Amino acid sequence: MEPLLVRAARREPVERTPVWFMRQAGRSLPGYREIRKRYSLFEVCRQPELCAEVTLEPVRVHGVDAAVMFADIMLPILGMGIDVELVEGVGPVIAEPVRTMADVERLQVPDPEEAVPFILEAVRLVRGALAPEQALVGFCGGPFTVAGYLVEGKPTREFAVTKRCMYASPDVWHALCEKLAATSEAYLRATVEAGADAVQLFDSWVGALSRDDYEEFVAPYSKRILEAVDVPTIHFGTGTSHLLETMTETGGDVIGLDWRVPLELGWELASAVQGNLDPAVLLGPRLLVDETFLDGLPALEGVGTDDAVDGLRVDRLELLHGHPHLAAHGRRRRRRAAAENTG
Repeated sequence: MEPLLVRAARREPVERTPVWFMRQAGRSLPGYREIRKRYSLFEVCRQPELCAEVTLEPVRVHGVDAAVMFADIMLPILGMGIDVELVEGVGPVIAEPVRTMADVERLQVPDPEEAVPFILEAVRLVRGALAPEQALVGFCGGPFTVAGYLVEGKPTREFAVTKRCMYASPDVWHALCEKLAATSEAYLRATVEAGADAVQLFDSWVGALSRDDYEEFVAPYSKRILEAVDVPTIHFGTGTSHLLETMTETGGDVIGLDWRVPLELGWELASAVQGNLDPAVLLGPRLLVDETFLDGLPALEGVGTDDAVDGLRVDRLELLHGHPHLAAHGRRRRRRAAAENTG
């Protein structure tokens, strides 16, 4: 039997809704924090055993239905001949930004087996350690997000230099995206061949674009990448409520939603969705986390089978807090009951 997440992504009948967390590998986990005291992120990725351990830790600790490879969206880019430094608290910093046609022409499209053999070996190790029903999710960066880092030279929320390139030097932009798309296609295909059961296109900052700009400057390249593999694909961005319909048309078996997009809207536009819980809620009291999750459940009524919805309720609550009995009590229900009592 194929992993639960794979079957759900293909919209096949499933016994319950699969659970996994974006960026679940690393961050708060104690084993990862100990490893990061001695190694940088890229150093962890370059050691297959360490990378596999960091990837598998949340599966063991939380009992989630999928492992997501511990990597960085800039990792495949290193083989293109670009010097990237991951600066703590800042993000990827590019020593020599890519802004001219000469800059683009110097870039090469690497062979993943030569550029990132350590990641591919880590994929094989993780897939070998997982149970058959657990999925392994690989990923790469989306065209706009990665190109934006390369053009800007560092993270930004405005993308002014990036948009100037798009508008004033479209030939440079398209030439850059051609090479990025080819690099990402090869990387994802190699990841799948090594054992990944599904892949995600991680275009974090694409919400900075208008719909017209997305369709002209990004969608063709995202479509190529998503069509490069024959496993389920997940298409994700943030701040993309105005782009969801276009992103769905561009590709992806599953469309990722951030916390600003109601599940109801996601279901109207896509046949399979993931997400929409605000990670910042975890900074609040435990009851708020339970309530926020439970508030999303009414949107799932009538979607799939009752068993799938019930599975989501119990599994996610057990995963977060070990309180499945709270599934009968949501914030909206409590407010409605309070209003009836006072009325």
